[in-house]
Amino acid sequence: MTSVALFNNKGGVGKTTLVYHLAHMYQRQGKRVLAVDLDPQSNLTSSFLDEDDLSFLWDESEPTIPDRQGTLFSRFDFGGVWTIAQAVEPIVKGTGDIRAVDPVEVAENLWLIPGDLELSRFEDELSANWTRGFGGDEKALRTTSAFHRIIQDARQRIDPDITLIDIGPNLGAINRAALLSSDTVLMPLAADLFSLRGLRNLGPTLREWREKWQNVVLPWAPAGLDLPPGHMAPLGYVIMQPGMRLDRPVQAYQRWLDRIPVVYDRFVLDNPVRSEGTEHEIATIRNYRSLMPLAHDARKPMFDLRAGDGALGSTQAFVQTCYRDFRDLVEKIDARLAQFAEAPRPGSG
Repeated sequence: MTSVALFNNKGGVGKTTLVYHLAHMYQRQGKRVLAVDLDPQSNLTSSFLDEDDLSFLWDESEPTIPDRQGTLFSRFDFGGVWTIAQAVEPIVKGTGDIRAVDPVEVAENLWLIPGDLELSRFEDELSANWTRGFGGDEKALRTTSAFHRIIQDARQRIDPDITLIDIGPNLGAINRAALLSSDTVLMPLAADLFSLRGLRNLGPTLREWREKWQNVVLPWAPAGLDLPPGHMAPLGYVIMQPGMRLDRPVQAYQRWLDRIPVVYDRFVLDNPVRSEGTEHEIATIRNYRSLMPLAHDARKPMFDLRAGDGALGSTQAFVQTCYRDFRDLVEKIDARLAQFAEAPRPGSG
């Protein structure tokens, strides 16, 4: 039941699209999948759920539309606590601890813990309680570990083969708590200056958070608390290939592509001696820009598009290529996860 957080503090690289398609591909491969939306922008949730579902989920009635006054409908039987924001609401209000979420089964063997823009209210609470946990303050530690405990509760009930966590593009308190709840971190990157700058910030920050959690917080934590181990082990990176433009020569793209292994080794792995080749690159996902509008309209993954969705002729061949790419990516991620299961944990030695 390994968890993988997909994260890069540089936005716009296609992270949520990657999470969405990985979740569906794992499900196609017969795996039980839990997707968790810990990005307050909730883009992953809106990928899985349509507008009517979201209106019901977020209780957004529409009194200005006569035929919908006071009535909301959804395809899903939402339980009592629907979103991650509702789960942490007692902590935000100071009235109690987390509430268990009832994950939404959006497809057979594919569940979602939905996001909510209201989650941003949890940022201040997480920020204020981070340092308080250094001395073993139980309330502070329950706050910092809220995401971990919500996810663990869902995993115990669903028993997924893999948990995929979508995280927003910043290094704030919400993302710190989200990353602490993850076993591994997969980094989607674009071959550009901004992704490289993101790696330079991300690597040292991950190490700082891991070291403080494992060396300062956990040794002083009260016994009996369900706290994450804080592995956050770098799993590798996936290159999200852009659409090539006439005003952006291939040489410019290759220039940044060649820099990524060096920056990843030095700043993410803290390895002063660069490893050979691109051993930490898991895959390159080509640009599927022509398929995205069709997938959006059909509300399905790009690799599931059919002729009835508008994927005709050569486009259908492109759909098959997309399927093979994501199938291969899942196999490569599984191979990395197998290595992670066998390797010493960061900070354990």
